[in-house]
Amino acid sequence: MARAPKSSTPDKTKTPATPEQQKRHREVLSALSGLIMGMFVAILAGTVVSTSLPVIVSDLGGNQTAYTWIVTASLLATTVSTPIWGKLADLISRKLLIQLALVIFVIGSALAGFSQDTNTLIIFRILQGLGGGGLTALVQVTIADIISPRERGRYMGLIGGVMALGTVGGPLIGGVITDSLGWRWNFFVALPVAIVALVLIQRTLHLPKRSGKVIVDYFGAILLTGGVSLLLIWVSLGGNEFEWNSAPSYLMVGGAVALLALTVLVELKVKEPIIPLTLFRNRTFVLAVIASLSVGVAMFGTSIFLSQYLQLARGNTPTESGLLTLPMILGLFGASTVIGGIISRTGIWKRYMIVGSVLLTIGLGLMGTLRYDTPYPLMALYMVVMGAGIGMVMQNLVLVTQNSLKASQLGAGSSSIAFFRSLGGTIGVAALGAFLGTRVTGLVTDGLGALGIPAGAAGGGKIPDVSTLPEPIRTVVESAYGEAVGDVFLIVLPLAILTIIMISLLPNKPLGHKTAVQQLRDEELGLLVEVSANDIGSTTTSTGSIPIPTNEVEERAAEEAERSRR
Repeated sequence: MARAPKSSTPDKTKTPATPEQQKRHREVLSALSGLIMGMFVAILAGTVVSTSLPVIVSDLGGNQTAYTWIVTASLLATTVSTPIWGKLADLISRKLLIQLALVIFVIGSALAGFSQDTNTLIIFRILQGLGGGGLTALVQVTIADIISPRERGRYMGLIGGVMALGTVGGPLIGGVITDSLGWRWNFFVALPVAIVALVLIQRTLHLPKRSGKVIVDYFGAILLTGGVSLLLIWVSLGGNEFEWNSAPSYLMVGGAVALLALTVLVELKVKEPIIPLTLFRNRTFVLAVIASLSVGVAMFGTSIFLSQYLQLARGNTPTESGLLTLPMILGLFGASTVIGGIISRTGIWKRYMIVGSVLLTIGLGLMGTLRYDTPYPLMALYMVVMGAGIGMVMQNLVLVTQNSLKASQLGAGSSSIAFFRSLGGTIGVAALGAFLGTRVTGLVTDGLGALGIPAGAAGGGKIPDVSTLPEPIRTVVESAYGEAVGDVFLIVLPLAILTIIMISLLPNKPLGHKTAVQQLRDEELGLLVEVSANDIGSTTTSTGSIPIPTNEVEERAAEEAERSRR
């Protein structure tokens, strides 16, 4: 019996790339250009406002709940729409779906820039998130169509770097725009980039046509959306608008559980479920889902509240707070691209993901020590460690999951990983935002009380403009935000430990060498051969006729598969 290849042994021979390989690399980069730009726009939309949120909420007269929901609304829409986009990607043209997602995103961004209050801004952020959900799900599925898992690590590293730039670099871009042009241009700036992405995708991306019948599980989608939304509303408003131990709290939790339970029942019975529950029979998928939840909390939650810390605890401007997050960008981008290249070259992936999850845990623990007067060089070191951890784990979770799935499951499987990562981020931002608001209020009240100053002097629960506060009150507010944001990082720490465990349990399966298109062709060929063999057996049994030779069956199956592909 032939032995399986060992994934733990690196390729020791390095040969120069042939002209064909160099041409292939150029073609792949050309096809990826529009996809990468589209993904950058989607990620940027979720983070570019983070440094300007204190300014936006103050300008529109909002409070901490509005602050959290301006972020959460977009993440929620992205989360609940991601599996629907992924399911559609298994049935119809992925190129068309990507372009449609970009158009929805452009419309949502333009409308958000004209918002006159926090409520309308939240609504338009939902539309933005719907488009972003399509881009998040479809880009990674499309990459699997044109790049094999073994090669994909190299390009996943590039994608991870772009995601890092959008996730952590967004605050820097947003800060500069807010200080120079005004916060509304945070929403307008992505429009020309999205339009260029549309043109590039139309010109450079060429995929086989799909002719599946479009069957959308609308009932499951409604139940899933309702259940997740109700859960997030409870997490966001609990402790502020109502007590955790109260009738509204119990009703929300009970309603969310009931809706999600109904979702599971529907998904078990419908022909084309949004999240096929059969995926949970795959060990790699289950472990990657759990790890993605915690990585989502770390990635989205820390980037959002880090900007709030830099402005409200340290008195930095939006531009300054963006610049001060550069160490995290460097750590994330560097680890993602370097490790992605190593994985493609050697085929080894597990050891790097374990190291990444450990770095993420250490980084979160270090960030948990933050206070308003923590020396910045120390903080920069903490951000590098945390960013490197996220960069080594985030995209590679998608890679190893895709490597374990059939080609016909890639759309639903990849989008499900993105769904759970976004779900973790969305719940994380909502829960951590609720905790932060409650914690800050308590610390400010205690601090002002010790000085004999009324609690309302610091803004009465609204996001304050720290620069306008009198010195004693300003010190209390900065100290409160410094301590509360540090506590936020400590809350996330147990999830990072869970990530280490989940990644350690992942099966160390070697990376494949075929693209999703090639795998799908093989699956179709195998199915046709099986059907033909069954036909032969039934014909021989019933009529005693001479069976068709095996090689002729394979030739006919290959011809049929080729016609189906075309």
